[in-house]
Amino acid sequence: MIGQAVQVLVDAVSVGGLYALTALGIGLIFGVMRLINFAHAQLIMIAGYAVLLFFAQSAVLAMLGAVAGAVLLALIVERMAFRSLRGADPATLLIASFAINFLIEKVMIMLVGSRPKGVDFLPMLAGQIEIAGVRLQLLQLVTILVSVVLLVATTWFLKSTRLGLEMRAAAENFRMAEVLGIRANRVIASAFAISGLLAAAVACLFVAQTGLVQPRMGLQLVIIAFVGTVIGGLGSLPGAAFGGFLVGVATILLEALLPPELRVFREAFLFVGVAVVLIFRPQGLIPARGLAGRI
Repeated sequence: MIGQAVQVLVDAVSVGGLYALTALGIGLIFGVMRLINFAHAQLIMIAGYAVLLFFAQSAVLAMLGAVAGAVLLALIVERMAFRSLRGADPATLLIASFAINFLIEKVMIMLVGSRPKGVDFLPMLAGQIEIAGVRLQLLQLVTILVSVVLLVATTWFLKSTRLGLEMRAAAENFRMAEVLGIRANRVIASAFAISGLLAAAVACLFVAQTGLVQPRMGLQLVIIAFVGTVIGGLGSLPGAAFGGFLVGVATILLEALLPPELRVFREAFLFVGVAVVLIFRPQGLIPARGLAGRI
């Protein structure tokens, strides 16, 4: 019984870490642009296909390719699509992000097909290790470790570097940050690049867990992570990470605790919980102070 409980807890924290990283990538872009970037799903997808392309050479090359592909695509999307829309209203930005998401997805389907492709990525993490008499999957422990390291590193970057401070200032009040001399192009491009880096990490971990790559692989992650950002507080980077983690943990706990006949309705229970949270905390659990400011 104890071993099963520990295994469920590790599963929950592992999935929660993935959603937290995804939500943080979404939250970074919303913080500086007030843009809900559903095209983030395609950053995860392109990183997954980079893993598929290079994993036969080496795992390190596959991970570097995933980072390069996701960051490059993020910068291209920012420069070619969103830079000209900075003064647009939120509805226009949202529609644009959906359009870009579907455009990239359909192009990939035309190029590589829609069928999933198998990837035996990081097979050395498929084993188990025993901790205090409980056997745990090594991949899940690595996922937790990577998630914690990236979340801590991102927090340090935002709090301790000049560019990070500029991004935080822009998230609080972008117009005032511009008046104080912060360069909008550099801040926004940096936010997109970091979101690409986080997307690449999520893609590598997700591909290692599922062993599959397909054009729609990032969409479900982004939708659930977006729910997490809403719960945590739109515009709040700690809120985005915490909300994403909370939703991921809740997803696994519902899977483990619900009776078998109700598990197919897991998402329904999850969204009921989301609705309850937003009824009592419509601004999110950790609301942003500068949400009213826009570019």
